[in-house]
Amino acid sequence: MKTVIGFSGGKDSTLALYEIQQNPEYEVDSLLVTLTEGFGRVSIHGVRYELLKQQSESLGIPLREVWIPEGCTNDVYQERMQKAVTDMKDVGVTHMVFGDIHLQDVREYREKMMSETGITPVFPLWNRPVQEVSRSFINHSFKTVITCVDLDQIDRSFAGRVYDESFIRDYPVESRDICGENGEFHSFVFDGPNFSFSIEYELGEERVTPDYQTERDRFLYVDVIPK
Repeated sequence: MKTVIGFSGGKDSTLALYEIQQNPEYEVDSLLVTLTEGFGRVSIHGVRYELLKQQSESLGIPLREVWIPEGCTNDVYQERMQKAVTDMKDVGVTHMVFGDIHLQDVREYREKMMSETGITPVFPLWNRPVQEVSRSFINHSFKTVITCVDLDQIDRSFAGRVYDESFIRDYPVESRDICGENGEFHSFVFDGPNFSFSIEYELGEERVTPDYQTERDRFLYVDVIPK
């Protein structure tokens, strides 16, 4: 089954990719990623395009890029995503993988979006306990750095840290999702069992951006710079 991975470069989509790669029924065609025009970065995660291309090279899987404008409206997003889906179907893609774990509304949105395309959505991490997903990610020797934190949910000190045993010990697991499924944080995976080489980086400047609804400073980004 020819398959595209909904890919952000973060830990959940990378783990979902790895799970699919263990199943010989699936043939991974490409990584579908949304990038923001003018910034040259992965939307939401804030990761530089250059680093995304290094991920693609190390994974040995081509990118399928969807570029959207800053402040993209839903109509424009749907239009550009539809073009990407049409291109996928033209080359025989039948399935698309998502790294969602437990947000029902997000899954329903994706299923509705895919229902009109003929492409079957696949959720390899769905309904697993988040502690199990977190443990699987670390036990498989994946390595990821936190690129963005929601300051309304977790402390700014988690930004720029590697997601490892130390991170988990410090994380407020009783009150916050250890996988960041509620938007607590976003990440960039720089190594793992399906990577042919580790991606080298250094941390750059921090910047805080406002929540588009409240216009109140909320999201702290750490620039991850390729070496």
